[in-house]
Amino acid sequence: MDPVAVAALGALGAAALLLAVGLQRRGVSTAAPAGARAATDAAQALARAASAEDRAAAAERDVGILVDLVGIGVLRVAADLTVVTANETAARLFARRAAGLPGRSVMEAFTDHRLEEIVRTALRTGAAAGELAIRTADAPTLLVRARRTPAGDAWLVLEDVSELRRLQRIRTEFIDNLSHELRTPLTIVSLLAETLALEADQLPPRTAERIVKIEVETGHLVQMVNELLDLSKIESGSTALVLHDLDLARLANATVERLRLFAERQGVRLVVEADGAAPLVRGDDERLGQALLNLLHNAVKFSPTGAEVVVRVTASAHEAIVAVLDQGPGVPRAALPRVFERFYKGDRARTGGVGGTGLGLSIARHIVEAHGGRIWVESEEGIGSTFAFALPVSGPDLAVTPGA
Repeated sequence: MDPVAVAALGALGAAALLLAVGLQRRGVSTAAPAGARAATDAAQALARAASAEDRAAAAERDVGILVDLVGIGVLRVAADLTVVTANETAARLFARRAAGLPGRSVMEAFTDHRLEEIVRTALRTGAAAGELAIRTADAPTLLVRARRTPAGDAWLVLEDVSELRRLQRIRTEFIDNLSHELRTPLTIVSLLAETLALEADQLPPRTAERIVKIEVETGHLVQMVNELLDLSKIESGSTALVLHDLDLARLANATVERLRLFAERQGVRLVVEADGAAPLVRGDDERLGQALLNLLHNAVKFSPTGAEVVVRVTASAHEAIVAVLDQGPGVPRAALPRVFERFYKGDRARTGGVGGTGLGLSIARHIVEAHGGRIWVESEEGIGSTFAFALPVSGPDLAVTPGA
């Protein structure tokens, strides 16, 4: 609001009010002239508007200070891709001056076509996000989230995730190095245990039992190392998906055959129920086979002797669904949200001492989500569990999976 205009109209209203009072004292009608009333009303309206605008500006300044304190950059961009406002943190992250950003286009202000593309996508679709490595002296990595407002412009939130990404790289490198260092001695121990097991019939019974125990536990360690490496590669994105049209019913049958011997040793029967009309999906058969193998291995491991594990392949309008149904002890309701977390394992006392690495379900989740799918579990204690995942079917009008 123009302060000069407010002052002028305010003075005009005051003059009109004094004139009305003087006329009243001289016996003239106390009804104020129409012009004076209009001027007074206008002055009061302008004063109220100025007060509201001042309050809004103060509130905006307070929010800006608060956002700067938590270290989050905020930008407001108009529909024509012009920067409307930018807080100090946003300017600092891009090594710019905040005062010089408003009024300039996104490309002119930040010289980054990736940021401009995020804004365009948000204005077009309603929301967008991306991660940018900024080419400045500090070279921060920014997580950018953008959302379109009802007014037609866009708000952007910029978060510096450089330290988080650095710690993730350190963790990945540590796991890779540790896994590779452990793999060689474990392979040697495993081979020695297998050799001794072949000669077990020539050894005392107690010694033979201990050799079998060494072989089993070494196998668990080898499995953990392999799963650590797999999870590390999947999370880092270093393993590219090789996508082609895939028949999930055929994949289910092949996976069941791989685990048939293990299931027979456990006294568990495996059954495949496949819908013959199930559509093809776009996927990596090796990776999806690994995800299904993990779910199936988990189901067999926790099933009692004489139980049946069913692999069911069905389809909905836009998805193909694979479900693994078991008759195991089930998952407690409180544990359901955590079963796909890495290293999470249920209560060994409740599951009869059956353990594992706690990585199989996490690997399955990452593989399914990398294909643009979803994974979930339904369970009831004492009755059994259903672990299932759904993948988008192949088609030109459906979502494209990563790597396609």
